[in-house]
Amino acid sequence: MKTIYFDNNATTPIAPEVLDEMLPYLRELYGNPSSMHTFGGQLHRKIEEARSRVAGLLGAEPEEIIFTSCGTESDNTALMSAVESVPHKKHIITSRVEHPAVLNFCKYLARKGYRVTYLPVSKQGQLNGDELVKVLDEDTAVVSLMYANNESGVVFPVAELGEMLKERGILFHTDAVQAVGKIPIDLKKLPVDMLSLSGHKLHAPKGVGALYVRKGARFHPYIIGGHQEHGRRAGTENVASIIALGKACELAGDKLSKEVIYLKGLRDKLENALLKSCPDARINGDVNSRLPNTTNISFEYVEGEAILLRLNEFGICASSGSACTSGSLEPSHVLRAMGVPATLIHGSIRFSLSRYNTEAEVDKVIEIMPPVIKELRQLSPFGRERIKK
Repeated sequence: MKTIYFDNNATTPIAPEVLDEMLPYLRELYGNPSSMHTFGGQLHRKIEEARSRVAGLLGAEPEEIIFTSCGTESDNTALMSAVESVPHKKHIITSRVEHPAVLNFCKYLARKGYRVTYLPVSKQGQLNGDELVKVLDEDTAVVSLMYANNESGVVFPVAELGEMLKERGILFHTDAVQAVGKIPIDLKKLPVDMLSLSGHKLHAPKGVGALYVRKGARFHPYIIGGHQEHGRRAGTENVASIIALGKACELAGDKLSKEVIYLKGLRDKLENALLKSCPDARINGDVNSRLPNTTNISFEYVEGEAILLRLNEFGICASSGSACTSGSLEPSHVLRAMGVPATLIHGSIRFSLSRYNTEAEVDKVIEIMPPVIKELRQLSPFGRERIKK
């Protein structure tokens, strides 16, 4: 049975070109880039080449890129650096729909005595800039707001928010893990001080990420030790994965404009067909400002976990929310913040596509989903009542 993988916001397959480029650095070119000899030292040039490739995708300068182990480390580093840069300020602003990498770090800082403000979102999952302005004060150390939501795909007005903060001289970090490689980002024009990304969300391997730090922004290292990453992130570099990330960013930049159109077409076909064939279904999120690869659909009178289990029997991989919270029995904090009714939250499914998905795969899901939903509703008391009507 062929796997149909529609869970690309959780992780993506490594691109063949990326794997080919990284393999030599797992086999014969295994030296330490900090070594004095040529065998190891030659790897330093490859790391700097990867840094330039990442910067190229983002419209940044190479020296503004710090390699990390993942998006979570990048988020944690950005927040810790921000509060250490202005130790007299004790106020942090974020949103209610952030990834756990930000939300849980903010909870950690709250236990240390920081005051955290969690901005609300609209029923469409969108953030209002006026709400941000209301809570800013002289004690605000940093604002951390995601670029695009991992569950709903909603894209925040980062440029608009950044301008507000730039005028007030407040550090601005954005978790762009879900946005990088999916929508255009130009940091020459975007007023953010720090931006996080993760390799395995754009067809690089797991275990590598990056943090953009704007030239001139205050920065304190989170991992202390050796001189690596120009003294900004200690630890022997994950050479093969860094090279892979650079290649993945180069590929993403080359393919971006065509992929946006392609993925939006697949997503819209899937979405429109399921809304038409499955009664009492609805889209969660701002349909006018979201990632081209993501749709979050709620099916009333049925449990999302039951849908996923049935889809799994057909080799279809999807998600009921963030992979980082999939072990939790709690309903999605993102959908709760959007005011989605409980009966719909529990029946929500996220489909997230990539360049490797096909129209034939979309057609297969369109074929399988309606009978699955109907069958599961017949097993539910509320669903049976709805079907009778």
